[in-house]
Formats: sequence, C-alpha cells, structure tokens
Amino acid sequence: MAVDPVSEAPASVEFGRFRILPHRREVLADGQPIELGGRAFDILMALVEANGSVVGKDDLIGRVWPGRVIEEGNLRAQIRALRTALGEPDLIRTVAGRGYQFTGEVRKSSARGDEPIGLEVGSTTPAAAPRLSIVVLPFLNLSDDREQQYFADGITEDLTTDLSRLVGYSIISRNTAFTYRNRPSDTKHIGRELGVRYVLEGSVQRSGNRIRVSAQLIDAETDTHLWADRLDRDAGDLLALQDEITSQIAVALHAELVRAEAARPAVQPDAVDYVLRARALYLGNVPTRRGYAEQIALYERALALDADSQKVQSFLAWQLAARVLDQMTDTAASDLARAEMLADRALTAFPGTALAHFAKAQVLRAQQRFEEAIPEYETVLAINRNWVLAIAALGYCKFITGSIDEAIPAQERAIRLSPRDPRIWLYYYWTGQVHLLLSRIDEAVSWFEKARGANPEHPLPHAYLASAYSLKGESGRGIAELARARDLGSDDRYGSIARLRAVGPFGAPKIRTLFEATYFLGLRQAGMPEE
Repeated sequence: MAVDPVSEAPASVEFGRFRILPHRREVLADGQPIELGGRAFDILMALVEANGSVVGKDDLIGRVWPGRVIEEGNLRAQIRALRTALGEPDLIRTVAGRGYQFTGEVRKSSARGDEPIGLEVGSTTPAAAPRLSIVVLPFLNLSDDREQQYFADGITEDLTTDLSRLVGYSIISRNTAFTYRNRPSDTKHIGRELGVRYVLEGSVQRSGNRIRVSAQLIDAETDTHLWADRLDRDAGDLLALQDEITSQIAVALHAELVRAEAARPAVQPDAVDYVLRARALYLGNVPTRRGYAEQIALYERALALDADSQKVQSFLAWQLAARVLDQMTDTAASDLARAEMLADRALTAFPGTALAHFAKAQVLRAQQRFEEAIPEYETVLAINRNWVLAIAALGYCKFITGSIDEAIPAQERAIRLSPRDPRIWLYYYWTGQVHLLLSRIDEAVSWFEKARGANPEHPLPHAYLASAYSLKGESGRGIAELARARDLGSDDRYGSIARLRAVGPFGAPKIRTLFEATYFLGLRQAGMPEE
C-alpha cells in the first residue's frame, strides 16, 4: 500500500491567506474552501513539506501516482490546475531541468492531546464539520478466508479515492481512516475526532463464488443511519468486480449525501445551501418544466450571493442547457446564450475542474456541436470516472457523430452504475435509438417502452415508439403514440417530417441515412405528413 501523504501531517498548515487541513484534504482561502483535485492536493502537500527545497519531477510522480508509469504532461497539467486553484501562480516555481519549488512562508500547528484534528492550537470549541465531509472506515472482512482482507481494503481505498473526485467533498485520507481498523466503532466520537459529518461503514463476505458487499451511511452528529445498500455478485475477475462495486456505491452515496445535506435546516441560507437544494431536486426527480424552473431559481439565488463562484456558474449553465436538451423551455436561444457565457467564464477561471468541463460539454451538446463536446466529456471522466451522465452523453455524442458501436456499451455502464437514476429513461431511450437505427425493431420497442415507463411525461419515448410500433405493423399504437408526443411537446416539431428534420439532431451523414430509413419511415406510417 502506498504511503498516504497526509497520514502523519500536522493538524493545519498555513501560508499567506491559505490554510491546509491535511486530514480533511481541504484547502481554505480566506476561510473558504477552494476546489482542488486529489492529485493536485497531494502535489501541494509534497511541495509544502519540502520546506522550500526543490522537489524533483520523478519524486512528485512517484508520490502522486505510486507504482504507475505516467507521462510528465500529467504532472504539468496538475501543476497548472493547482496554480489556477490557488490564484497565486508565484507560490509554485518551476525550476528548469529539476522540478518545482514552493515559495510561500509556511506555518504549521498540531493538535494537542485528544483535541479533535483540525482545531487551531488554543481553540476551545470544535469547529463545525464541513459540509459533505466524510470518512470511509475500513470495510470488515467477514469471510472465513482471511486472504480476502485485501479485497475489503481495496473497496475502502477505491471508495475514498472516488469520493475525493466529487465536487465540494471533504474526505479523510485513507491512512487516517485505517487507524480505526481495530478500534470500537463509536460514530459520534469518530465524527468529533476527525471533524466530519458522515461516516461510511461496510463489510465484505465471500461464500464460494459469491461476494456480498454491504455499506451503510451514518450521520456522525446524531448516530442516525441514513442509507444502506447491499450488492451481491459473482466473484469472477476480482479487480473488475472491485471497480464496479466501488463505482456503484460511490454514485449512490453521492446522491444520498447531497439529499442529507440539503435537508439540514439553515437559518440564513448561503450560496452552498441553495446549490445543495437544487442538486437534491435534480438527483431525486425526473426532469419536468417545473423542476427545471425551481432548480434554476435556486442557482440564481446562489449566484446573487456569490457571483464569482465557478461552481454556481457551472451548475446554472448545466441546467440552462439541460432544459433546452429536454425540450422544456420556451426561451431556448436565450437559455443557451447565457449558459455558454457562464460555462466559458467558469472554464476560463478554473480549467482543471470536472464540473466546468461538464457544463461546457452540456452547452456544446445542446448546440449540436457534438464533435466539440466529446473531448469535454472525456476530460470530465478523466477527472471523475463515475460521472454517470457524462458516460452516457459521451456514448451518445460518439453515436451521433458516426461511432454507432460505442453507444450501447456506454448506456449499459451508466445503467449498471446508477440503476435508480431519475435519468435512467434517457439511457434506455438512447439504447433503443441504436436498436431502431440498426432495424432491430423488437429490441427498440422494448427499450423505448422502458423509457416511457420511467418518464411517461417526456415526448421523446412516445415519438420513437410511434415509429417503432408502426414499423412493427402495429399502426394503431403508432398513431396513438404520435398523438401523445404532440401533446407533450413544447413546440410543433412533431407536426411534420420537414419540421422534425429542421430541429434535429440526426447526426453525421451515415447516421442521418439510418434515421431516414427507420425513424422517419415509421413516423410516416404513423401518419406524420411531409410538410
């Protein structure tokens, strides 16, 4: 196991207007947390601990990517992201041919006695635990085979890593968490000691060729169980299984944590409170016009309180673009113009954040600039491999630009990672779209029916069922579905073939040809006129 760079770190490290809380993996600027990726944080700690000495490039790569062969360009990219996040590029000096040097004047403090980690020396009252702060305790191995402990440890480490990639989270380092392996699990004490709001516990049990992984989320302040899940799988490839299980738990856990935080009462809500409330609405509901209006109103209130927050700018840009994509706005042009402005502003100020790249990708997809959206989604997934909508949308963009074979595997992964996702209807719909274009009509009908069942108020599944039913020879059902699509649509796109062609998107030439031979043919059979 690689040595964690903050396992023996002081309670806090200060330089200029910044304060590092190593055990929370958090950096504050003027008392407010700044967004910093896990690798950038590790680089910052390595440079700070060098006490002004130059740290070689190979040493940094070995520490941040232990046991992996990494190109130097990855290190340079993380240094750029770190300088951007700090906003003071001169704090990190490039020493040509050697490496990097931290130039700030560092002051360190350590916790005294049994004082909770994260307190400033001399403080008498524990500081409030940060929002979305969590420790992943070592998963227990309940198997008879003690050799399975490595699998349980791997689940713990991967979950810690996956959660550290999420926007706004404060995650206790894995080595600190592992010190609790053989200690009684007093959740309230752990919460106070580490300064976190939430504790994740879990266990792994293997019987024959079956593995069961259980996890539960606990509110550390009240010792209340908030969420639990259990996954049963065939052992197979243990590394692949570990990857799938940790990803699925991380996705589900993110939604539960956001809901829990949004539900906390706030006497005087700040920008973060409004963002959390909006995120909870997004994560808990299928898209509707009213839902989008409520989310956007919350982001607008957050932006009014913190106009320079790239997080708020990005979330607002994302939702403005999303309601255009979902055909749930009467102001598509102005929505997209504002979304593009906000996304560009966030991306310019913080080019290293997954959220800003995702916002930009959504805007580009809404503008039908699919080729440009692809690298943005790929950047998101390079930072956070579990961003489910990015996985699915990337598959769709590749499909619509001609790589049809890449579409269904992406949707399958999205469905597997987030089986209770309110947007699962979209992944069903995109899967059905591929089957339809390849003239696998029965499969297409099955997936479109799933999409309709998951979101009966959206026009797209009805429109595609109109075509698929008609191609299957069920003209009555096709006619009924087309009528329903027209009723639900926010414009007259389902009024004629010409109108539908005009609004698109129907992709690259070879994809458009497939649409003509299947989708449009079925709609004609359902009664859609040419003009």
